[in-house]
Amino acid sequence: MDGAAVIEQLMTPEGRADPYPLYEQARRLGPVAPCWPGTLLVSGHREADEVLRNPAFGVADAAMREEWEPGFSTHSARTLLARSVLERNAPDHARMRSLITSVFTPRRVAALEPAVTAAVHGLLDTMAEQGAGGAAVDFMDAFAFPLPVGVICELLGVPAEDRHRFRGLAADLTVALELVAGDAEIAAADEAADELAGYFAGLAARRAAEPADDLVSALVQVAAADPERLSGAELLANLVLLLVAGFETTTNLLGNGLALLFEHPDAAAALRSGAVTPAGLTDEVLRFDSPVQFTSRLASADGLEVGGLPAPRGTGVFLLLGAANHDPSRYADPSRFDPGRRDGRPLSFGGGPHYCLGARLARLEAAVAFPALLARFPALAPAGRPERRDRLVLRGFRTLPVAVR
Repeated sequence: MDGAAVIEQLMTPEGRADPYPLYEQARRLGPVAPCWPGTLLVSGHREADEVLRNPAFGVADAAMREEWEPGFSTHSARTLLARSVLERNAPDHARMRSLITSVFTPRRVAALEPAVTAAVHGLLDTMAEQGAGGAAVDFMDAFAFPLPVGVICELLGVPAEDRHRFRGLAADLTVALELVAGDAEIAAADEAADELAGYFAGLAARRAAEPADDLVSALVQVAAADPERLSGAELLANLVLLLVAGFETTTNLLGNGLALLFEHPDAAAALRSGAVTPAGLTDEVLRFDSPVQFTSRLASADGLEVGGLPAPRGTGVFLLLGAANHDPSRYADPSRFDPGRRDGRPLSFGGGPHYCLGARLARLEAAVAFPALLARFPALAPAGRPERRDRLVLRGFRTLPVAVR
């Protein structure tokens, strides 16, 4: 199997359901391997980290995508994401990211801990009510989704009565990030993009008239004061991105983490006893079954190389983050789930200029949620067969039934 065959297999339903055997196939080709002409496949941790951190490797922006995919700009989902910080290169990326980080600060995130704790315990109360008498509770619906969506909406300033709308819309929109999607899925993604952009246009207008202490108000004020720093279209695109990225990956982190705790009761016992820290458990969940499995970059300068292989300008680089997180040259016994390991943080949040803006918030939510969940329900157990989402880039569960007992 060569690099191209690995990617082709990853795009099949079987490959999406369990990509890890294919990652092993990729590693046998070396940490970096040729793929199709003009592309490289990276499964090594060090090599992936170097590409992510090197600003000479950029992302595919709207102009590039339109050249490769005629009709790209006719799709609302793709153009919306392409206007955001996620799919922009220097200097636009730095301009937008600096504005967002000026209001989405570590201090602001840290100040959310009491609200996160209160939200966790409120959701645990709801789970206890739903599971009374032995009824199965869908962890994804009852906890893994409402916790992060509530937190990011609180931060943005989205009213509580609107928050129920976003799970399905985000699921539809993020299809645009996958390697393969059908026409019906892309049509649904476009509808979701239009609805989300329309929603935030209305909310931004209200915050312009009546500012509040939230991120929407802060970014609206920046855009109004200097449209050259943040245009109206960029404002809406980044508000949608902050919402979706603020809960989509954290929802998967929580679901993947609980499934792993069921499979590894010794890890759950270690967390309950204090032998394992919440931060250590979170890092190991991120490493072992990352909510984000795949990303890509483009060589934007001459004379670059990846793992000793030349990467001329325009070379596409496929980064298998899930494989890099299991690289035996970086992690001792990488197929073992070990929340006590001390061999470095995973690449699940990316690295370099595009390092995930919400990484700190996701870690906070997981670090509060996992110990509280296990303490509240000492006999928490699976209550049926879980269902995975049919995705590769964003890996998580659609349903995860549990018994709270």
